[in-house]
Amino acid sequence: MNVTLFFLTAVGAVIAWWMAGQRLTSKPWLEASPAQTTIAGREDPPAPAVKIGLYVFLGVVGALFSLSISAYFMRMESADWWGMPLPRLLWVNTALLASDSVALQWAKREVRHGRMEALRLALVAGFILGALFLAGQIEAWRQLSAAGYLLTDNPANSFFYMLTGLHGLHILGGLVVVGRTTVRAFAADAPSARLRLSAGLCTVYFHFMLAVWLILFALFAGWANDFVDLCRQLLS
Repeated sequence: MNVTLFFLTAVGAVIAWWMAGQRLTSKPWLEASPAQTTIAGREDPPAPAVKIGLYVFLGVVGALFSLSISAYFMRMESADWWGMPLPRLLWVNTALLASDSVALQWAKREVRHGRMEALRLALVAGFILGALFLAGQIEAWRQLSAAGYLLTDNPANSFFYMLTGLHGLHILGGLVVVGRTTVRAFAADAPSARLRLSAGLCTVYFHFMLAVWLILFALFAGWANDFVDLCRQLLS
């Protein structure tokens, strides 16, 4: 229970930080008037609804993974829990997802400067890297299954397939949006403002998915056990 509260508190802190960064907690009656803002030469437009919706969605996803990870920690204390080996391919998959995040950050920078050719290249690279990550995850499943580590053998196997599958579904959904943004970038009459928004949202989404995967990877590798023990000592 203490671990669950810890993770939910961490997710809530991240959501609050995002909201503060998007001026969702601002007090308009204390801000400068439009005339004063114009004189100052700086005007911050309100966050688009789709951006706010993405942050709310990521908050829900973060809570879902937090609860699943908390259940993982509690379940691993049972006597019927047997750990499973970590496929080496997961290291390659982690590098692919990190490269995907870098590629989309590159796309976000290029679209700000209006460099369409570089933007298209970055988006295509991001889509391919994300697809390769999914293909690598499926291959890792195949390797574990061939080695006899099946879904229903023990709770450790079930949690591994469930968490990686859930994460993979979110990556697949993100790739759909990246693909649509890439197609839009190749259109001759693509609006630059819409491209900037789409590239920015894709970048935030895949940064978040990378952070979630790094936590899961540390969990499966056993690196998080000492951290959880420390948290239990601090919270008990």
